[in-house]
Amino acid sequence: MAPKNLLPVADALAKILAGASPIADIETVPLNAAFGRTLARDLVSTRTQPPFDVSAMDGYGLRAADLTAPEKRVLLVGESAAGRGFSGAVKAGECIRIFTGAPVPAGVDTVLIQEDAIVEGAMIGARESVRAGQHIRIAGVDFREGEVGLKAGARLGPAELALAAAMNHATVPVARKPRVAILATGDELVAPGQTPGPDQIVCSNPFAVAAYVEGAGGEAIDLGIAGDEFSALERAIANARELKADILVTLGGASVGDHDLVQSALTKEGMELGFWRIAMRPGKPLIHGRLGDMHIMGLPGNPVSSIVCTLIFLIPLVRKLCGDLNAGADHTQPAILGADMKANDQRQDFLRATLSSDAEGRVVATPHALQDSSLLSVFSRSQALLIRPPHAPAAKAGEGCRILRLSSGGF
Repeated sequence: MAPKNLLPVADALAKILAGASPIADIETVPLNAAFGRTLARDLVSTRTQPPFDVSAMDGYGLRAADLTAPEKRVLLVGESAAGRGFSGAVKAGECIRIFTGAPVPAGVDTVLIQEDAIVEGAMIGARESVRAGQHIRIAGVDFREGEVGLKAGARLGPAELALAAAMNHATVPVARKPRVAILATGDELVAPGQTPGPDQIVCSNPFAVAAYVEGAGGEAIDLGIAGDEFSALERAIANARELKADILVTLGGASVGDHDLVQSALTKEGMELGFWRIAMRPGKPLIHGRLGDMHIMGLPGNPVSSIVCTLIFLIPLVRKLCGDLNAGADHTQPAILGADMKANDQRQDFLRATLSSDAEGRVVATPHALQDSSLLSVFSRSQALLIRPPHAPAAKAGEGCRILRLSSGGF
């Protein structure tokens, strides 16, 4: 059970996604601009693929009944190449030279691959017996005109874009990208390239969060840095509204210290608070709410905390707004521990870890010794988050665990 007033991670994600609906706005974009976008409507094929029977191999097209014994031969009478087929029909006792992707003419029911062919001038024989139908791709074996090739909610990766192109779609209808406004907060922050004062640090969180947002299909909007004063926060919130942000992400100030003003400023502006503390480490102080139509995600200020919360909560929210039917799917994978682990407390841990393989090919996750949520250098050397459930008992190296890979944002 989660500690008092701390929401379990799974419950927090469920609440975030339950309060989000896919964006209704649809855009039509060319295929070369559609990578990573989410299909807004079913995509129906406008053609049959392949449109006719084609050869799957280089060889000879013929009738299987004509080469039933090694001593038999057929006469070579022509050629069929991709884009330049053989005209007419192949008669009994005849064959044609045929190449991969070439149309299979009438009269041909098999392809003798060239490695198995006996070539004696214009007479062709077979080293191996042939059978009808081999090495021929039947018309429509991939898809047929009128079939739904891609369903609404599909994310368009390389394979999906190739399929859309094969179905003869030059453009695709996609959901508008969710606009995610990102605001760093705190008097201690300066932008990269500036000279920090004696009590200041360089702001780093927004760049990681923006990259994950863009990778998930959103549009990241940089609102800059707001100092620890209500007027600066109010201006930034107003700016997010003017930009019609679908999500406002604040970084820092999500706790209840004297200088943590974000929640108070959002409440003053009319935010309806959903929750603000989660039973997880790193990342306990996290604000979730709504300000009119705008979702609010107040992430912790420590860099690793904000990145972990982005992966676990913000990215699924972005995907839900995109219309992804699998926005809340579990992307964790099994692994084995590379080190002994102590018993866990009431919070779910997300430990930065490196990955390797053991002699049996199993994935081994070894947590870094240093897990402080401010250590970006440790995070940059990590390949996964090793997940330790609340109240997990002590575990030995070699026992099973769950990980979330970081190589592609975990998704």
